[in-house]
Amino acid sequence: MPPYEAVSAAMDRLEAVGGSPLSRSRLWRTPAFPPGSGPEFVNAAAAFDWHGTAEDLLERLHGIEEAFGRRRTARWEARIMDLDLLALGDLVLPDREEFLRWQHLPPAEAARRTPERLILPHPRMAERGFVLAPLAEVAPDWRHPVLGRTVAEMRDALPPAALEGVAPLGPAA
Repeated sequence: MPPYEAVSAAMDRLEAVGGSPLSRSRLWRTPAFPPGSGPEFVNAAAAFDWHGTAEDLLERLHGIEEAFGRRRTARWEARIMDLDLLALGDLVLPDREEFLRWQHLPPAEAARRTPERLILPHPRMAERGFVLAPLAEVAPDWRHPVLGRTVAEMRDALPPAALEGVAPLGPAA
């Protein structure tokens, strides 16, 4: 299945298990991350209401990944499917201090280490164009509970290099 079809199908599954309609971004072509780790990716973002715990939602995301053949063997490896839980409202997990520790972890160290528990919001989302460009289509006004900036503000603050190669695969809805 081509990546653009797989991403759309994964969003369909997420909508089915989440029980809430998704607000979906367009599909976006993005360079592999980290650079040189594989072919270009197809990224997208979805926003929806969730009434369970963050851990339950993450478990469902991992189940969808596995249904598409994802096997976790190494951090930041080339992968068939990668569904990230970026945020859940204004929830900060496990706490502000741990979020800040992971946010400021040097990238080389972050590539080698895996947090013992879920960190929310995603500690590196504010620096990743491949995350913020699609996310701005579904949640431009969501305000980061630690950084205090909206998705649109975070995207607009990125250096041009962070958005290099990030492009929508279709016209805006």
